[in-house]
Amino acid sequence: MPDITHDFPVAASPERVFTAFSSPSLLDAWWTLRSSGRPELGATYELFFGESYDWRAEVTACEPGHEFEITFTRADSDWTGTRLHVGLAPTDQGTQVRFSHRGWAAENDHYRTSSFCWAMYLRLMKRHLEAGEVVPYAQRLDV
Repeated sequence: MPDITHDFPVAASPERVFTAFSSPSLLDAWWTLRSSGRPELGATYELFFGESYDWRAEVTACEPGHEFEITFTRADSDWTGTRLHVGLAPTDQGTQVRFSHRGWAAENDHYRTSSFCWAMYLRLMKRHLEAGEVVPYAQRLDV
């Protein structure tokens, strides 16, 4: 099974980066249109991207400041069952992020598009934490 992976530094503490991936208000600042959930093992996240994209995920790993993972339980057919995982390590300048979206069934067109989109969204997350930038939802993949 292919995985999407991105490793990159962020000039913010591991705790702040963890919050960017686990707090609904911060997810809404760089990824989702609207979300809800709690960073606790077994908790459900609601991830809303529009009427046809009202997805759910379960927290399958959660160690604040170190690791966060959700497994998609309701999404499109390519994403259902995949796992979004974030590993965090402190550095002198902030945090090294090891991001992966694991468990894709095939390296199809949607996988390739999602890999590109993740790079764009992760860049927005980094810019949000480092500079406070928030891009309106409809413009996020155009920045």
